Amino acid sequence: MLATAEALATLLSAASPIAGTESIPTLDALNRVLAANVTSPLDVPPMNTSSMDGYAIRTADLTVRDYSRLPVSQRIPAGHAPEPLKPGTAARIFTGATVPPGADAIVMQEQTEAADADVVILHSPEPGEWITAQGADIRSGSVILPAGTRLTPQALGLAASVGCAELVVRRRVKVAVFFTGDELTMPGEPLKPGAIYNSNRFTLRGLLEKLGCEVTDYGIVADRLDATRATLREAAGAHDLILTCGGVSVGEEDHVKPAVEAEGRLAMWQIAMKPGKPLAFGAVRRAARRGETASAETFFIGLPGNPVSSFATFLLFVRPFVLSLAGVQAVAPRALSLRADFTQSKADRRNEFLRARINPAGGLDLFPNQSSAVLTSTVWGDGLIDNPPNHAISAGETVRFIPFSELLN
Repeated sequence: MLATAEALATLLSAASPIAGTESIPTLDALNRVLAANVTSPLDVPPMNTSSMDGYAIRTADLTVRDYSRLPVSQRIPAGHAPEPLKPGTAARIFTGATVPPGADAIVMQEQTEAADADVVILHSPEPGEWITAQGADIRSGSVILPAGTRLTPQALGLAASVGCAELVVRRRVKVAVFFTGDELTMPGEPLKPGAIYNSNRFTLRGLLEKLGCEVTDYGIVADRLDATRATLREAAGAHDLILTCGGVSVGEEDHVKPAVEAEGRLAMWQIAMKPGKPLAFGAVRRAARRGETASAETFFIGLPGNPVSSFATFLLFVRPFVLSLAGVQAVAPRALSLRADFTQSKADRRNEFLRARINPAGGLDLFPNQSSAVLTSTVWGDGLIDNPPNHAISAGETVRFIPFSELLN
């Protein structure tokens, strides 16, 4: 069986960023991936600004330490251009306002007293005190967001802070999904004897949409080889990836494996992980698109059918693969080192991914039923414990925990 790291490395080595970019409004660019560096055309802030409500002064005008009375020569709200500060005076100034030329410090209002048209300064500031210097945050010409960045709300705010109304991003990854199995029934339909509701369709579509993919859902495909091949051919024509769930084993009713082999190529992997041992990876032939060679292909990934296995293998393999296709530079989730507040005395020869959640004491509790069919554990849990092969867990030891907040974005 392949180690999880080896399987992931093989997947990522095949994933190159897709071609195609577009320029879109910055307001609409959440979760999109930058196709070009964002370089600032200006300093931020573009001038010296006050970081406090108070008074702008010249430190040289404070002739008596901790006590000086100065006339107030002007009032400077944010967004207004000030006059140069007259020697021997102070300027009333507000947070974010431009520091007047000639002033070299701000005295916050709590360290002053108003006296008619004057202000009494009760503090001797150092030069530069409470002044945010021009360019303190961003220098003109600097790269503030590199290509390959997946745009978060704060990244959009950063781009807007330098005046970017539009951003050049990669097009969305196009993913086709379909499901096989005559036992599958959609919610709202009568559940016949031997049938189950198709929960994987909802989970996988939600995961793909959360990644920002453009998803085409072909629904439940009849358990026939000809129907499966026809769906693969249609999906390959307009998509970057075909994702299926179940039907890739060697049973007489499992038609996905022979269909992909007939329409392209397929590698079947037994991965040393629990849950989610079987994974299929390959490609389906299609007509070449503009700029491609005649041997063009659309990637194919087949996930196991058990709901937790499908969920876990998507998070650990499909997610980084899709992000790599989208041009994201950093696709590995960050893990935490947390205390296990449970004991699991039985070690497994495979790499286990255990559903757990953080308790009020900051440790980890384990969901009592780790079966690959128990979808409840994925809602109850906060993430996955990455437990190495042949390792029993003792209460109090430190384990590697990957939060769902890292895996679901």
